[in-house]
Amino acid sequence: MERIAAWLHEKNPGLDGPVDVDEDLIEARLIDSMDFLEFIDLLEDISGTNIDLQDVTIDDFRTLRRVRERFLDGSGSAAAASAAAAG
Repeated sequence: MERIAAWLHEKNPGLDGPVDVDEDLIEARLIDSMDFLEFIDLLEDISGTNIDLQDVTIDDFRTLRRVRERFLDGSGSAAAASAAAAG
């Protein structure tokens, strides 16, 4: 999560302090449409899995909590798909 927080601060230089895990990243404009694909690339790099955009919804990227659950905990479908492929 540290790399994600650092990325969010890099993209939003006026952002002070940590981002709450339940803050709506899209509504707060911490991630905009121009940065969205770069954010997905970052998540793929951190998780070591490919994210199929047909298998996700915008809500999967809305909060840091959801990002962690969906892509980084090992229990999300991206992690499960990676484990199955490695299987």
